[in-house]
Amino acid sequence: MNKSIIIAMTGKGGVGKTSLSAAIVKELVKAHPDKKILAIDADPAVGLATALGVEVKTTVDDIRVEFIKQAEQEGTKQAIEYLGEAKYRIFEALSENEHFSFLAIGRPEAAGCYCKVNAYLKQIISILAENFDYVVIDGEAGIEQVNRRVMEKVTHLVLVSDASKKGIQVIQSIDEVAKRLTMYEKAGVILNRLSTRAMTNDFNLGELPILARIGTDEDLLDCDMEGDCVFDLDDTAKIVVGAKKALQALEII
Repeated sequence: MNKSIIIAMTGKGGVGKTSLSAAIVKELVKAHPDKKILAIDADPAVGLATALGVEVKTTVDDIRVEFIKQAEQEGTKQAIEYLGEAKYRIFEALSENEHFSFLAIGRPEAAGCYCKVNAYLKQIISILAENFDYVVIDGEAGIEQVNRRVMEKVTHLVLVSDASKKGIQVIQSIDEVAKRLTMYEKAGVILNRLSTRAMTNDFNLGELPILARIGTDEDLLDCDMEGDCVFDLDDTAKIVVGAKKALQALEII
């Protein structure tokens, strides 16, 4: 198998990152029906499953919680043995459908659990990526996962923002950190939920290329309201067209 293409979607919360992650999975499935594709929901907000129409039964955090209980009840030696088992259980946690596989990291039960979850995530990406041609990661909002070097294995970094000054500042901050801490091959920006005026605005992103500009998508709003998934969207929907443009700009399709 050739080297896996690992696409990490990052940016401020509320800019449509999860919907775009799902649209990118949809376009990869269409462009590469014979390839193995994995979608990872790495955002504690847990929304990618809904966007892709996937039912999640087990998350990585469920496995982590079991490991901690095992350590508390049976001691370190048994816990270490269980941790070896846990890696195999991660594969069991994959939700499979006809076109792609899905894995949810899950929501930590306590605020202090993020370090453990991020460390686990880093291992999982390395283990799973070897078994897939394409991996799409819907990262948590903000800069934390990059800052903790969770995203260091990615090949393509996609920074998502709306037209807000805050959104642009967040992706610029992520880009600065990523340049120091990750080994990505290509990076670029998707500008989403833009007004008609913002579609032609100069956002002063420096060397970061704009992969796609996407206006407000009524089709997506209707899809969300009906509780449908991205695969129910027509190929002419703005978010689907934008996802395709971004993948073409990155030379992935």
